Amino acid sequence: MSAHEKINYVEFAAKDLGATKEFFRKAFAWEFTDYGDDYTAFSGEGLDGGFYQADLATSAERGGALIVFYSEGLEETLEKVKKAGAEITREIFSFPGGRRFHFREPSGNEFAVWSDKGL
Repeated sequence: MSAHEKINYVEFAAKDLGATKEFFRKAFAWEFTDYGDDYTAFSGEGLDGGFYQADLATSAERGGALIVFYSEGLEETLEKVKKAGAEITREIFSFPGGRRFHFREPSGNEFAVWSDKGL
């Protein structure tokens, strides 16, 4: 059941839906449901959402929201996203309460991964 007036769903543009789906499958074992050729959805990943076909991408430096994943093994997750084809845009760095890194998936959307383990 959805919570009243709480964030419920997030959508991202994707220049290459196939490459984006393959990246998230490899890096995070996500599963997708396609709705036609121009939209794919994911669920059960902390927040449900989808990707739609568009020549756009989101990044924090251009004012976009930054979606941040949590990891219990930051270095292992870094290696997984590299192997799956991500571009690392900020290597692991410390901040008060944890460490994180930023990456771009194949369609150019920026995400981050943080951990409070290994401090």
